[in-house]
Amino acid sequence: MRTERAWRRLYATGWVVSALVGAAAVHQWQQRIRAVEERLAEAERGRAAVVQRVAAEERLRIARELHDSLTHSISVIKVQSGVAAHLARKRGEQVPEALLAIEEAAGDAARELRETLDVLRRDGDHDRASRGLDDLPRLLEQTRAAGVAVTAAVEGEARDLPREVDRAAYRIVQEALTNVARHAGPATARVRIRYGPDRLGIEVVDDGAGPQGPSSGSGLGLIGMRERATALGGRLVAHGTPGRGFAVRADLPLQPVPAERP
Repeated sequence: MRTERAWRRLYATGWVVSALVGAAAVHQWQQRIRAVEERLAEAERGRAAVVQRVAAEERLRIARELHDSLTHSISVIKVQSGVAAHLARKRGEQVPEALLAIEEAAGDAARELRETLDVLRRDGDHDRASRGLDDLPRLLEQTRAAGVAVTAAVEGEARDLPREVDRAAYRIVQEALTNVARHAGPATARVRIRYGPDRLGIEVVDDGAGPQGPSSGSGLGLIGMRERATALGGRLVAHGTPGRGFAVRADLPLQPVPAERP
């Protein structure tokens, strides 16, 4: 009887010891898994930091090259337009509005380039080097000075926009009006900004002799506008209008939704 009880105790003790050993093994295995996961996470963070640093360096290099090249060209334009305006005043002639607009636009472009490069150098807040719809009146004045009769209308209740939406909206209008001035010939243009409950509508329509047909919306400027809209989860269409003229229409969400990667 005693022998049987001893075996039972030994059997129970064996189970307890086995359970303790198993628990210790599981705990050790979990610790190893956590250690591996932590090393993988650390390696991933290190890789992401390297990728980010390399991308920032490449972005800054490209920005420097663009700044050096464009600033030189823009400075030449500004100086030449300034000299032409000075000579006109010296002869007692009226300085053409288009010439003054060129001088002013060149100054603005050079200033924006300097601000953008400064932001990239410091990797700071990009909003400092950006414009928004508050700058639309100045843009319209520059467009009129370039010879395009343009009007603007706002529908809905204007309100503060997320910075990226405000910036994209301004750049879309700017590029559309630039295309009118470059390609439409003698033309008038109409800008309409529509504030909806959760969407911002943008429309720029002209009556000039711009490009027509299915390929009319495939220029680099239009590709850039589409990319701005798509990056926010919006959309942009551009096409010739019946008879003559061209239309750019964009629809942007007021709360940007990043577009899905293909």
